Amino acid sequence: MATFFLVIIYLAFISLGLPDSLLGVSWSLMQSEFGALLETAGLLFMTIAGGTIISSFFSGAVLNRFGTGIVTFFSCLMTAGALLGFHFAPSLVWLFICAIPLGLGAGAVDTGLNNYVASHYKAHHMSWLHCFWGVGATLGPVIMAQFISGQQSWRSGYLAIAGLQFVLVVILFFTLPLWNKVGGNSNVNATIELENTNSTFYGADAENHKPIQIRGVKLALISFLFYCGAEATMGLWGSSFLVNVKDLSVDVAAKWVSLYYAGITIGRLITGFITLKIGNRTLIRMGQIIALVGAALLLLPLPSTFSLVGFIMVGLGLAPIFPCMLHDTPIRFGQKHSQTIMGYQMAVAYTGSTFLPPLLGFLAAHSTIGIFPFVIAGFIAIMLWGSEKLNAILNRNELIRVENNNSTVI
Repeated sequence: MATFFLVIIYLAFISLGLPDSLLGVSWSLMQSEFGALLETAGLLFMTIAGGTIISSFFSGAVLNRFGTGIVTFFSCLMTAGALLGFHFAPSLVWLFICAIPLGLGAGAVDTGLNNYVASHYKAHHMSWLHCFWGVGATLGPVIMAQFISGQQSWRSGYLAIAGLQFVLVVILFFTLPLWNKVGGNSNVNATIELENTNSTFYGADAENHKPIQIRGVKLALISFLFYCGAEATMGLWGSSFLVNVKDLSVDVAAKWVSLYYAGITIGRLITGFITLKIGNRTLIRMGQIIALVGAALLLLPLPSTFSLVGFIMVGLGLAPIFPCMLHDTPIRFGQKHSQTIMGYQMAVAYTGSTFLPPLLGFLAAHSTIGIFPFVIAGFIAIMLWGSEKLNAILNRNELIRVENNNSTVI
């Protein structure tokens, strides 16, 4: 039953990813239909992400009150209704109105399912859970491209995605009794798993500090901020860059962006297996370097084929970073404060998704969308810098811990 129910959770995360990439690939057509400015897409994206931040902030109390199953059901119902609203939207104002429940529903589903899997399933399922988000984010542009390349409009693409969401809502409704039953039978949780690993708590002095004062926490927050900024900016503005700078058609650009999300998806699927052999810190560093090389390919004046390779490399590079940083939180900073610090990280991550993509839209509107690869490379470079500075602190703490242990033995 636990395995069957895990499939339901994966389906829910696929549905969570489906709408995330729709706005970026359809905006070129939406912009002309509504007579909107280029940077309006950034404001819409910021509205969605703002709703996600709010629902994530209050999700703890809501989940404790109603349970993960009920919250997931109503949140998916909310997002399905919002996508249907996008299909019928008569004006730009209605897009902003529908963006609010879309963000609120997505934040509650994201937080609830992450917490449920962390509590009731083994750790490698975290990477696979985010892999299935990538499945949805990959399918979204593919589905939309089928409509905008034919005789139908972007509205038909939103209608199709809304239909898929409503199918999930029906499935969730009939599986509501399973949430507590599976949760009650699960005997694996994050605490047991952490105790059985060979990992070391590097933040050994954390017990005497408030969470935000623990050495390295602020650097971790920087990494989360610019990771989500890079990932979201690639998805939102990648298509506009390919259309306006690389002279690709809208439908071809949409398919190329889907390959970027495919890189994230495949990368996270592989990461679930690699984590059994390679540590999180190594995977994070490797991913950041690969993503930086991919961004460099977008920077260089090379044929458009290299841009496709760059998009895929950035996706593959970003793939292991987010789930590995989340999973490493109690190892970096200790179990006592890990839940609080996890909340900080998620809030900052959504802040990066909210404000950094619109920032590029604002800059591009006053210059050119050609700055896109420079901004992406800058975000990844700052993330790498913060991560390596944090590793230096962790290594120093580990050295002190070893020296203290040796002194005690002597």
